[in-house]
Amino acid sequence: MSPRVVVYDYGSGNVHSALKALEHAGADVLLTNDREEALEAHGLVVPGVGAFATVMAGLREVGGDEVIDKRVAGGRPVLGICVGLQIMFERGLEHGVDTPGLGQWPGTVAQLEAPILPHMGWNTVDVAPGSSLFRGVESERFYFVHSYAATTWLLDHTGSLPAPLVSYATHGQTFVAAVENGPLSATQFHPEKSGEAGLALLRNWVTSLV
Repeated sequence: MSPRVVVYDYGSGNVHSALKALEHAGADVLLTNDREEALEAHGLVVPGVGAFATVMAGLREVGGDEVIDKRVAGGRPVLGICVGLQIMFERGLEHGVDTPGLGQWPGTVAQLEAPILPHMGWNTVDVAPGSSLFRGVESERFYFVHSYAATTWLLDHTGSLPAPLVSYATHGQTFVAAVENGPLSATQFHPEKSGEAGLALLRNWVTSLV
């Protein structure tokens, strides 16, 4: 049986490619914001296109903040993509607006210090040793489209859980490109737009769900 994956529908545009990529990776995919469907699925994908504040407003309007928190607290897998990674941090600073995030991780998302923005195109990733998400595609390039990022990782490792695996990329400055933190994973790049390497990464995540 294919793992059931819900792509959370909170009004974020351009999710068609993510739906198709997840299907190609072996998931039974549903686009919805139904609370029970989102809570009970094997995996939940949180896409993100646009501004941090807009994504947070859309999520809160349909109760996505509560759904994500409940899934993570219960050890149920969540995958954030692009701004879906950024909102996992405590706050985002965009155009002078300071917006609270979901607070799953400490830290702030802010504009990259780079000669050209947005960062748009293919980049390699400095993959964390032992990564399951990048298994088999550690040396591949992935597709980024963003001007904002988290540039520091502040979460201390305590307790019995495995240490978070944080992978980085560089555009002007080094930034967080992906995180694997227990049930919560996220990528700053778009795996659904990253060709075979992105499909392989999604397949790694999907196959980990069952």
